[in-house]
Amino acid sequence: MSAPQRRSGEESIYRIAPYYYLHVLDQNLNVTRLEIGPQTYIRQDNERVVFGPEKMITVPPRHYCIIENPHVKDKDGKCVFDENGSAKLLHADQEIRLAQDPFPLYPGEVLKQVVTPLKVVAANSALRLRSILDFEDDIGEKRTAGDEWLFEGPGTYIPRKEVVIEETIRATVIKPNQAIRLRARKETIDRQGIARFTGEEWLVKKTGAYLPGAYEEVVDIVNAYVLTEKKALHMRSIRTFKDDFGITRKNGEEWLITMKDTETHIPNVYEEVVGVTNITTLTSRQYCVILDPCDETGKPQLGRKKLVKGEKSFFLLPGERLERGIQNIYVMGEDEGLILRATESFKDSEFDEDRKPGDRWMIRGPLEYVPPVEVEVIMKRQAIPLDENEGIYVRDIKTGKVRAITGETYMMNQDEELWEKELPPAVESLLAQAKDPLADRSDRTRSEPTSKTRDKTRVVTFRVPHNAAVQIYDYKDKKARVVFGPELVMLGPDEQFTQLSLSGGKPKKPNLIKSLCLLLGPDFCTDIITVETADHARLSLQLSYNWHFGVKDKSSEEEAAKIFSVPDFVGDACKAIASRVRGAVAQVQFDDFHKSVEPVDQRTRDALQKSVQLAIEITTNSQEAAARHEAERLEQEAKGRLERQKISDEAEAEKSRKELLELQAHSAAVESTGQAKAEAQSRAEAARIEGEAAVDQAKLKAQAMKIEAESELQRLTSAREAELKYVREQNDMELNKSKELASIETDKFKKMVDAIGSSTLQAIAVAGPEMQVRLLQSLGMKSTLITDGSTPINLFQTAQGLIGGQIMPPPKRSRMGDTQSDEED
Repeated sequence: MSAPQRRSGEESIYRIAPYYYLHVLDQNLNVTRLEIGPQTYIRQDNERVVFGPEKMITVPPRHYCIIENPHVKDKDGKCVFDENGSAKLLHADQEIRLAQDPFPLYPGEVLKQVVTPLKVVAANSALRLRSILDFEDDIGEKRTAGDEWLFEGPGTYIPRKEVVIEETIRATVIKPNQAIRLRARKETIDRQGIARFTGEEWLVKKTGAYLPGAYEEVVDIVNAYVLTEKKALHMRSIRTFKDDFGITRKNGEEWLITMKDTETHIPNVYEEVVGVTNITTLTSRQYCVILDPCDETGKPQLGRKKLVKGEKSFFLLPGERLERGIQNIYVMGEDEGLILRATESFKDSEFDEDRKPGDRWMIRGPLEYVPPVEVEVIMKRQAIPLDENEGIYVRDIKTGKVRAITGETYMMNQDEELWEKELPPAVESLLAQAKDPLADRSDRTRSEPTSKTRDKTRVVTFRVPHNAAVQIYDYKDKKARVVFGPELVMLGPDEQFTQLSLSGGKPKKPNLIKSLCLLLGPDFCTDIITVETADHARLSLQLSYNWHFGVKDKSSEEEAAKIFSVPDFVGDACKAIASRVRGAVAQVQFDDFHKSVEPVDQRTRDALQKSVQLAIEITTNSQEAAARHEAERLEQEAKGRLERQKISDEAEAEKSRKELLELQAHSAAVESTGQAKAEAQSRAEAARIEGEAAVDQAKLKAQAMKIEAESELQRLTSAREAELKYVREQNDMELNKSKELASIETDKFKKMVDAIGSSTLQAIAVAGPEMQVRLLQSLGMKSTLITDGSTPINLFQTAQGLIGGQIMPPPKRSRMGDTQSDEED
């Protein structure tokens, strides 16, 4: 039999199939009851079906459902009802029902969770449960609200109303060289039976699957560090604890874990990995100095140093560091040395001496040297090989004395250093040019660029050429010495060259020739001077002089110093000779001066005479040419001004002509466009007038339409007002008429009642029923009812129908959409 479809709650007959039910509300008692099939339920007038027919709930095996507001059961498992006939409910409670026969829902019960399969917990997983009510479980353990525990698989979890499922926990697989880090969410006992406090963390290193407890949470999976012979772990403690090797570590302590301790290491929860430390390897030719070394117990010795020589491999412990890294052993040859300084007092076992802080000493090769921790290597010295013509300046740092060392291989000791000799810039330039003053005297005034930079620690040398002299002044002894060439001059630490500034050029100009050496001659010099005769004739003369220095005894310092007594002998000599020549020429006339030069050859005399005349003629011609040139220049300037004025006038004329042409073109354009413009303006004016007329016409039409609309509106308003007034007056008349009729009927009925009397009306009202009762009593019948079984019967009028009185059809009543009627026999 198929289940019936849901019907309306006002049907009269309900056919309830097996395993179906419905809820019926008794409207008189306001009690809802349960009707269970199979049955045919006939609904009464005071009843209403509020739910169903509905199929009963079937819970198959390994399933469950949750019922909210379940009914109360007695000892036999039957429902308990109250005095009103309603099922007693446990309000705000829940009931979990497992596999059983189909059951209905009593009124008030709610299916909170539909039929759901039971949760199957697999192996290596669990359900974390939380109690929301105090209860005692099946094994007799008392649970308090808020408690949490695990239901571990494999198994099927049977739900309870006092328990909710928080989450599904899966086991974490711990692989080799791995561990899981756990944290306690509250006080608990772990799987090893160790009590854990809230927030405590620990590691589980056992290989396999690990299922965290109810109050345990997995923080992280920790991988092991694999240690090799070349790598170590630098660890730091974050609190005091005992490590995996049984050593108590203090808070903040640092240490190394090497392969000697373990091959793999999983960091504890109270230790952190600072980093991976690589091994330090020293060869047989290397060494290093460790700062703040650790002792045998691993404690750092702050402020100390430790020397480590190769061959050796080691790990730097925490806190240790290398001073200047790995260094090579000093290997020195015969020409090398090391300058050392003691940083603290110690016994130098190599040289069997006591060293004090600040002591400086030097060791020489050949040897291999590894400086102790108390010794600082200042510098490495190399022997400097020097030829006879080479030298260096060396300064004693203790006494400050500077000396020049030449012609030997020299190695400075610990108290010496190279000293740089400074020279004036002009002398530096002359030395850098390295120019022979005899090579090209015509190019003395040209300066050449510096070819290379002089090594200031080297002794300054200068090659004095043949037949030349150089003066050198010693500022320390305040003496000068003169060196004659050919010779190589080597300056001492306190010596300087005497620089010569000679006149040069034609005519002579002072300070034109710069030189360090003085040529002794014989040599010549040429000068051009201007003289003036007694008749004021100015002449230019070119004079040539031969000169040389006559030094009788070059070994005599006084004789040698004389040649440098005059700084610019060329300029002084030329000035002196020029003044004498000018004085001699100023005393004679030009002709006498000219005649004083009497050539021997007649042809030379004629040529000289001709040349004088020619010179005079040339002078005269040059003056005439200058005057003529000046006149021509003035004339050309006047012509230029005239031409410029002509050009300016022509430009003004062209400008005026251009303006005239523009005015003519404008007039022609005005003439040609005047008619078209006038026609266009006339058409535009006509169009404008037409537009304005159309606008005025439209305005007038709009005003006319407005007047018509307003008049029509006024007419309609008047009509409506008249109609409303008419209807209002008509309604008032009808109302007055109704009031008057009602008043008349009331007065009539009142007068009729007053005339009949109240006792007469009461007797008339009860006469019919009493007569019917008496008639039935006389016949010996209580009542007779004939009906088809489906139509409700009006029992109040049955007696009237039986006696054959005035039979009136029963009134029709509509109740919830159904029509009820009586049938008479």
